[in-house]
This record gives sequence, structure tokens and C-alpha cells, in this order.
Amino acid sequence: MKSLIKKIFLKNHPREIQELLDKSRLPDHVAIIMDGNGRWAQEKRLPRALGHRAGMESLRSAVKLCAKLGIKILTVYAFSTENWKRPQEEINILMGLLYEYIQKELDELHSEQVQVRAIGRTEELPTPALREINRAQELTAGNKKLILNIALNYGGRTEIVDAVRRIASLAAEGKINPEEITEDLFQKHLYTGDLPNPDLLIRPAGELRISNYLLWQIAYTEFYSTSVYWPDFREEEFMKALLAYQHRQRRFGGLM
Repeated sequence: MKSLIKKIFLKNHPREIQELLDKSRLPDHVAIIMDGNGRWAQEKRLPRALGHRAGMESLRSAVKLCAKLGIKILTVYAFSTENWKRPQEEINILMGLLYEYIQKELDELHSEQVQVRAIGRTEELPTPALREINRAQELTAGNKKLILNIALNYGGRTEIVDAVRRIASLAAEGKINPEEITEDLFQKHLYTGDLPNPDLLIRPAGELRISNYLLWQIAYTEFYSTSVYWPDFREEEFMKALLAYQHRQRRFGGLM
């Protein structure tokens, strides 16, 4: 079995990978840091904008695979609070692609019963992008097959600060006592408060850092890193990550 898995990881055999997947042991919630668009473009001597556009195709592939396999939640890091430090031209491109993605994909997402959500300080996004995000959330709010969380103007630290502010306001209003603040109560005030924590976090492009992403939620999440850039992270690469996840022993601090 191990030799077969090793062979599959060395070469691209999507059919064999899918056959090895245990459909009863798939993660309920997958989070992805969509990294490497710029480096992908640079290595191909292309404009960074084309790297981001190719990354959009990988997002489309990931959503389709999650829906096909029955994965319930997909959370993707699309734009961080730190990304505002990038050149204004690149920010405009990213916001334009977000607008374009929703414009092109919304009807299909809705027909496939995908519920679109945005997490982060979305009120600070440019008006056209925010308008499309709100339209997508309203249209798909009742869909049940897959939740697609798009992290926009998102930072793990700002999420924790926002949760603290909400809880502090409740305490100041006398609605809760400080002694009543527990981990469960705190988690309910996060952007993902009504969702289970991610089972699997995927980071393409060879990086081994969290980059201020879902800091509270990933305490016991399995981490998968690959040198493959996000624009090349299509169905077969996603399935490799799922297969690797299925060969982990999740202890949550205890013993098997």
C-alpha cells in the first residue's frame, strides 16, 4: 500500500488517487491558502495579473471537486488585511478578478447548491466588489450542498480582535458576565462561529507558515504543504492532499 501511494505522489495518476480515497473519511472542512500566483507568472515571464487569473481557475476546480466528493465546507484565503500593502495596480486587479469571478460563476454556484459567504472586514472592500459579494450571499443563502467561505480583507488577528470587541460590548451592556466567557462562547463570535473548525489546511507554493490565517480555528487542523503553485493546484493535486490527510492519525492532544 505504501509503495503504491509513493508511486502516485511521484507521478500524476488522478484516477488511481481517486480510487484510493476513502469517501467515508474525507474532511468536512478544508481551508486553503491560495499562494504562488505571482511566482507562477514570474517563472513563466508573464504579468502577475495572469497568475492571479490562472489561480481563479484553480479555485473553480477546487469548488467543483469539493461539491463532487461531498466535502461540506471550503474556506479560501483570497485577500488578507496585509495585501493592502501591495501596489495599487495589483490590488485593483485582484478586486476586479473577484468581481469577475462572482459575475461568471454565481449562476452555476447557485445551481450546484453552493452557499457563498465572505469572512473578514468586508465592509472596507471597494463598492463594486462588495456589492457582488452581498448579491452572492443573498442569492445562495439557502443552499446546502457546500459552503464556500471567501476570506476577504481577512486577518486572523483582526478576527480575534473583532470577536473580543463583540463580547466586550455584550459584557458592557450587562448581557453576559465575564465569568461566562468560555472557549465555546468565544468561538461563536468569530467570523466562522456557526461552522466546525477546518480538518485540513492546504498551503501550496512551498511555504511553511500560517500567514495570519484562521489562527484560532486551526489549533488541531492537519497541515499539508506542497511546492506546487496555486495556479497548478488542480483536481489531482487536491486529491493528493486528501489522500495524505487520510493517512494522518488525529489525536487532538490525546493518545490513540
